[in-house]
Order: sequence, then C-alpha cells, then structure tokens
Amino acid sequence: MSKLRLGVNIDHVATVRNARGGDNPDPARAAILAEQAGADGITAHLREDRRHIRDEDIVALKRDLKIPLNLEMAATEEMLAIALKAKPHACCIVPEKREERTTEGGIDVIGQHNRLKPIVSALADAGIRVSMFIEPDRKQIDASRALGAPVVELHTGAYANATGEARAKILKHIHNAAEFGADIGLEVHAGHGLTFDNVKDIAAIPHVRELNIGHFLIGEAIFIGLDQSIRRMRALMDEVRQ
Repeated sequence: MSKLRLGVNIDHVATVRNARGGDNPDPARAAILAEQAGADGITAHLREDRRHIRDEDIVALKRDLKIPLNLEMAATEEMLAIALKAKPHACCIVPEKREERTTEGGIDVIGQHNRLKPIVSALADAGIRVSMFIEPDRKQIDASRALGAPVVELHTGAYANATGEARAKILKHIHNAAEFGADIGLEVHAGHGLTFDNVKDIAAIPHVRELNIGHFLIGEAIFIGLDQSIRRMRALMDEVRQ
C-alpha cells in the first residue's frame, strides 16, 4: 500500500489562545512544529464566528508553511472570497452550524448541489484542490464527483464513537465507500475523532490516501508534547501500511 499522508489540524491551539485572548499559544508555531514532526499537511478551519482560527492565522500559515495548507470552510461567499485571496493548496468544504461544538457530520452534497457548484468551480478555476467532507455514502460520493471535486473526505465520527459490533459495521461501510470513491477516480481522505486507539483500522483501508486529525493530537500534546503526539500517530499509521 502507498504511504498514508497525515494532515494535522491546529484549530484547537487557537481555541486555547482565544480562551484568554492575546497571541499565545500561536497556531502558526504549532503548524511549524507539526511539519517538523512529520505532518504532510496542515488543516485549519476558519469558522464564520472565528471561534478558533482567525483570518490573520490563515495569512501566517500560508506565509510560513512549506507543506500544503488545507483550509476547511463553509460554502459561503465570505469564505470563498477569503480562500481565493489566500490561495491555500486545498479547500475542504464542510457543513457549519453556529451552535455545534465541532463539525457534526458530512455536508449534504446532493441536496445542496446548486449552491455548491459555483463555489467548487470558482475554487477549481483558481487552482485550489477541492474536497468535500461527506458521510461514507455512495450517493454523496457520486454527487461530489458530479460537482467536479477531485477529493472526498469521509467523516469517521460515527466510527470513532461506536464500539464492538456497531463499530465493525461502520468500519466496513467506510471501507466500501472508500473503495467506491477510488474506483470512480476520486482521491479519498478520512477524518474526525481519530485517536491512537482507533486509527489503525482506518489507516489500514488501502483506498484512503490521507487522514486529517486534530483535536486528539492537540489534547495529547498537553501530556507528551506536540512533537511526540504527532510522531506516535505517524508511526501507528505507517505500521499498518508497511
């Protein structure tokens, strides 16, 4: 199997910073440390309410990083304008609700096709790789391809929250969805809720090319440091691909 890429989401470094105000801890510094620890890319979600990542963080990340920046964004005109100005390597379009604590599921590509199409087209025309954050569902995968998005990121939250037979059933569903996405020519990523304890089964899916992991890595960094947190995750991912 090919090497699995690791995208590190640094949103919650900004969450800690914003809890007190000021400039520390700095998400851009965390991103550089992640790069040095073996991350293949950095993910940052610029939310409408700016609850963690702020506009100036995107500027700093784009300026300082040598590895790709993946901007997670809602499908709005405001976020489209920011993305077209910042020109990140990639944009992952996610659903967004003000009242949610974190992204609660995949975006409904089927139901929002007409609203999403011009945004996806504008990003693609600017040379920005577009991915759709979706549930592991064949119809949503097909709809993502119809939009012209070359990448889908499968939401693994239900898998991460399940146990026993329920988790095994969801894992099989994710595996089948990843295989289907790859078969129709899409690049398949996965993420949400992944930890040291549950990442191996997702990493072992041969059709998945990239995992995006954030909250757990930042939380674990409190105990073992960001460098060691990322290096251990990288090692677990590599172990199942060898």
